[in-house]
Amino acid sequence: MNRIIPLWSEIAPYTQESPEQAQPSVKEFAVPGSRGAVVVCPGGGYEFKAPYEGDPIAEMLNRAGISAYVLDYRVKPCHCLAPLSDASRAIRVVRSLGYEKVGILGFSAGGNLCCSAATHYDAGNPDSPDPIERLSSRPDAFMPCYAVVSLCQYTHIGSRNSLLGAHANEMPFVRFFSAEQNVTPDTPPAFIWHTSTDEAVPVENSLLLATALAKNAVPFELHIFPI
Repeated sequence: MNRIIPLWSEIAPYTQESPEQAQPSVKEFAVPGSRGAVVVCPGGGYEFKAPYEGDPIAEMLNRAGISAYVLDYRVKPCHCLAPLSDASRAIRVVRSLGYEKVGILGFSAGGNLCCSAATHYDAGNPDSPDPIERLSSRPDAFMPCYAVVSLCQYTHIGSRNSLLGAHANEMPFVRFFSAEQNVTPDTPPAFIWHTSTDEAVPVENSLLLATALAKNAVPFELHIFPI
């Protein structure tokens, strides 16, 4: 039985728009002796979480000797900061379990969430009464898979509208969730892949991210497959 770990001991932040999603969680796929773990973010356009991008991916990582934690994050209708809050908290929670390295991986809209977690993070609050909040939310690596990197250009409009809601056409919000606009030299290393024929999420998303990483001298590996 895979353990379900609630992210918060009480109600999660940003619940006002989605009270029925008040307790996000991670599903544990632990490998005994594993020194590293990956938080897995399924896609689904910020409307749902695709099952085939969750548990099967965790099981694949397990076969490579890597522990995995599938994130059940909040989706539409929710505050636009709720999914990022869930992803950041998941990294802290997994890190609290004793792993030396914690990465994050995501597909499509889950890839947007993965990128947001890798570009909007903090070192933790040393004065927090919650020991988990004292830990860093910066992933040690991120792995966007055919990700909706940008909400500015070449985007997936459904993901943008579902995440931002009434703010979908307000540029400060759009830019905040466009990873290529938020890369810095401190952004963690990335493994990026896409297909050149993706009709839902144009390959330019991954190219934009790779360009931003290169400009900031952040190590990355990029794979573009023909189909």
